[in-house]
Amino acid sequence: MIPAHQFGFRKKHSALEQIHRIVDAMEKSFEEKKVCTAAFIDVSQAFDRVWHPGLLFKLKINLPHCFYKFFESYLSERYFRVKYNESYSSIQKILAGVPQGSVLGPILYQIYTVDLPQNEGVITGTFADDTAAMAIHEDPNTAAKLLQENLCEISKWAQKWKLKINASKSAHIVFTYRRVPEVPIIMNGETIPTTNEVKYLGMHLDKRLTWKPHLTAKRKQIDLKLRNMYWLIGYRSPLSLFNKLLLYKATLIPIWTYGIQLWGCAKQSNINIIQRVQNKILRTITCAPWYIRNETLHYDLNMKHIRNYAKQYAKAHNNRLQRHSNKLAKELLEEENNIRRLQRTKPNELAKNP
Repeated sequence: MIPAHQFGFRKKHSALEQIHRIVDAMEKSFEEKKVCTAAFIDVSQAFDRVWHPGLLFKLKINLPHCFYKFFESYLSERYFRVKYNESYSSIQKILAGVPQGSVLGPILYQIYTVDLPQNEGVITGTFADDTAAMAIHEDPNTAAKLLQENLCEISKWAQKWKLKINASKSAHIVFTYRRVPEVPIIMNGETIPTTNEVKYLGMHLDKRLTWKPHLTAKRKQIDLKLRNMYWLIGYRSPLSLFNKLLLYKATLIPIWTYGIQLWGCAKQSNINIIQRVQNKILRTITCAPWYIRNETLHYDLNMKHIRNYAKQYAKAHNNRLQRHSNKLAKELLEEENNIRRLQRTKPNELAKNP
């Protein structure tokens, strides 16, 4: 019952695979000299705005009667009140929203949004309430028209089911190498802000997919974390070399390895943004003098370079996609037979490259 494009709160599904779908569509548009125009939609208070009568209607038509009666009992007769200092508000009945923090809450939201409009020629990707819609075409005006039609359908659907879409917090971006005229995208009577960079599921995507904004943001995040824990791994720390290295692996490496299966395809000059900070940290940990080579530090500490980390993670990612239960995820491994126009490494090729 749950659509294939929904990757949130599902077994063996992750945000990385959804981002991979978005990136794969962008890569194909680059190769075919097409324009990929996308909208990343912000749903205000999505879980709190689930309309109970509408949810029960969808449960009734999609589930057996015994399940419907269970959920009807689960959602009905719920009340709340607010406490401020020693004062209490009057008791009010809960008429909308799924119980957050519960196991059933995400499932109920998935069922509530199961009929999200999907137009032909538009790629839809959802992870819980994070929604992306992409239209690809040779003509930028046609791509914008396809996207606009789909967003109009989504807007009508959201109004019908009492969900609020915040156009000002949504983002519109055109992924292309070409110079194209800016075509405004409108939703709920408001123009969605057009940007050259968007953050989706924790990853920064720029219009040419260079990954430089994402790696720069990760570098700043690492620097902030490193500043807070310098007293533990710095020159004056009493900890042993083993413990310092363990702290780096446990707290700092997970910051930049998120999404490395995708951003590992970036140019070496951009990957060096992270490589330089790792070199700096290893020198700090070991108190190494200036004449010790970075390659020596990596070899002695048994640490991989960033490019080798990317290949390792990409290989595990490809193996997981081969066994995936979702057809949309398996399609990411399909190789095209046409001649490659751009010298770009794709995520599914990263593990194969020497």
